[in-house]
Amino acid sequence: MSLPTQNSPETRAPFRADHVGSLLRPPELLRARNDHAEGKIAAAELRAAEDEAIRGVVELQRDVGLRSVTDGEFRRGSWHMDFIYALGGVDQVPGHLTSTFTNPDGTIEFTPPAIRVTRKVTVDETIFGDDFAFTQSVAPDGMTPKLTIPAPSMVHYRSGLSAVADDSVYPDPEEFWTDVAAAYGEQVRRIGAQGCRYLQFDDTSLAYLNDPAQREYIRARGEDADRMHLRYIALTNAAVKNRPDGMTVTTHLCRGNYRSSWVASGGYDYVAEALFSELDVDGFFLEFDDERSGGFEPLRFVPKDKKVVLGLVTTKRPGLESKDDLKRRIDEAARYVGIDQLCLSGQCGFSSTVEGNALTVDDEIAKLRLITETAAEVWG
Repeated sequence: MSLPTQNSPETRAPFRADHVGSLLRPPELLRARNDHAEGKIAAAELRAAEDEAIRGVVELQRDVGLRSVTDGEFRRGSWHMDFIYALGGVDQVPGHLTSTFTNPDGTIEFTPPAIRVTRKVTVDETIFGDDFAFTQSVAPDGMTPKLTIPAPSMVHYRSGLSAVADDSVYPDPEEFWTDVAAAYGEQVRRIGAQGCRYLQFDDTSLAYLNDPAQREYIRARGEDADRMHLRYIALTNAAVKNRPDGMTVTTHLCRGNYRSSWVASGGYDYVAEALFSELDVDGFFLEFDDERSGGFEPLRFVPKDKKVVLGLVTTKRPGLESKDDLKRRIDEAARYVGIDQLCLSGQCGFSSTVEGNALTVDDEIAKLRLITETAAEVWG
């Protein structure tokens, strides 16, 4: 598949055929991670194994015809916590909240580590700066390196303000929100200065809040569940308000993606009007791979200058969707938002955590090829 020329409208992200970012880790990388955790190899040896695996997955993305390229999140254990623990003032502590993920065969429960905010939240060095520099160095000509990071709401959503160690850290809770926005703003500035032109905020909070059970979870801990999505939208807007010229910022909304399982259900209806009309991003990666995602009607609120990347291809199951079905669903979405504003991707990453979803690399490649081939047939 030929890549667009520099004069093509396809040189601006998000692209007609795109992907969320995380990819299945190869067995040799998983072995290296385990060996490092057990003290069998040094950090430098793990880094070398990561470098080699990333070179391979960059080739994979090029070969299937993608225009954006990530490192597959190969250096992370999870899509969000590696970043959050790198924020100044945020410490990792033992968790006490159990997460329940659902799949067709039942549920998976686990209690991940938690966070503790022990001082003012800051960015002391560019988070993932060295990682992204390596991606930039191996990205083929004509491909745009993308960095994925968790949305700032993810610092708050799971534990709320109870994560703050004591009142002496943030006697005024509003200062917490201000500092998180400022820290993210500094991260955006730093990574922009490094040459990043495609930045994605991954966000479960704004998808979860469509689920009444999740709003009840927020309400039960004493917070304003009915307006929390507005707080999160304002937080992200403050974080990106000074982004460099030429940087595309997108957000990916996810209802949970762990070992082919999920947490929340529900369409985008509850947050749609504020989300699409007020969130200051250039594009939205949205899950639409099954009935849990609801219909396309909320897309009527999307402004004409923003793109919607339809996550129609599931990354949770190996079965391959048909092109005809994908084209039919793209046509359905185009009833509510212009066809020229639409793009196509997987519903989520293939490996939001190091464990990955229940697919093979061959399944992953087949789905990515399906995305690029379908997009080429729909948009040319």
